[in-house]
Amino acid sequence: MTTQYYSGPNYGGRFLGFLLAMLLGAAGFAVFVRHAGTGRVGRIAARIAGYAVNGDISVPAVVVRIQQLNRLQTAVYSLQTVVEGGHSPATPPDATGVDSALLQVHGKSVAGIDMARLTPEDVRIDAGGRGIHVTLPPAQLFSSTLDSPNTRVLARSTGLPVPLIQPLDNGTRAKAQNQIQQTALAEGILDAARTNACTMVAALLYALGFQRVDVT
Repeated sequence: MTTQYYSGPNYGGRFLGFLLAMLLGAAGFAVFVRHAGTGRVGRIAARIAGYAVNGDISVPAVVVRIQQLNRLQTAVYSLQTVVEGGHSPATPPDATGVDSALLQVHGKSVAGIDMARLTPEDVRIDAGGRGIHVTLPPAQLFSSTLDSPNTRVLARSTGLPVPLIQPLDNGTRAKAQNQIQQTALAEGILDAARTNACTMVAALLYALGFQRVDVT
């Protein structure tokens, strides 16, 4: 029976810092465009946004703009798990006679939304063109990968503790990768990805000139 432990999540600090800076920048840009008005400042804002600030924007145009975000990655979780590993039948034990061990494996899960799946039916513009409602596609777990160089041996069933010098066998790798993925899902990575994506798309829509934005 495999014994597994979990420690985390340790959310990717660098990614979240970058995401926060991007969101703050997008929000500030949206405020600038929304209050640019007319005149020289208004023309500058319109040129940056790519549309006239006070002009009507059609549903197809909005859909294209959002679809251009493609597979938008909005959440990264750095995780670690402990799995019982061993040698595959084709791989003999090492010089210490070790045939199984508890391995602390580090990994990363990335989630977001594939904006290319957005359809015109997901976008509704209010009469007058000042308000917009967008329903984003479901959040997805894009990938779960292992950081093999940071794998550590915590305990062994035989022999003395020694650094792990052999790569993980396929069975142990698959087990650890699945555990990383399931833990990220249990910790709410999809909810976090959707929340961040809604914030980013809302900032984009404000920048396009909408005054009332609802993104879900």
